[in-house]
Order: sequence, then structure tokens, then C-alpha cells
Amino acid sequence: MINIILDIAQTHNQTIMLKEQITQELEKLPEPLLQEILDFVQFLQAKYQKDKILEITIMSESSLQKDWLKPEEDTAWQDL
Repeated sequence: MINIILDIAQTHNQTIMLKEQITQELEKLPEPLLQEILDFVQFLQAKYQKDKILEITIMSESSLQKDWLKPEEDTAWQDL
């Protein structure tokens, strides 16, 4: 149990150090590059969001499939 806690703490510390390193590097960049950095960060966020939505959709498909394949569902949707 203590090893798990130590691993979590180490990962957290590494994340903080990485964020600090990124911030330091950003401080060194000329201002015209900052917009490109922001665009790239927003692109990564959108990509991550899209990947998460796709993953959730795929995971829910199998559980919803039980309801979709019922004869009552076919009947309910046949006139649409």
C-alpha cells in the first residue's frame, strides 16, 4: 500500500516539474511564437476530447446493443 502512495506522489511531483519546465521554456520564447503555441495546445485539447468521446461511444455501444436488438425497438422505429 505504501508503494502505491509513493508512486502516486512521485508521479505528481514529476507532473509539477514538467509543468514548471514548460513554463520556463515558454518564458524564453519570442512573443510571435506564443500564438502558435496556444494554437497547438488547443489542437491537442480538441484531439484529446474527440478521442475520449469516441472511446466512450465505443464502450457504450455494447451495453446499448442489448436494447437496440430487441424486436420492440424495430417495431418502434419502423415508421421513421
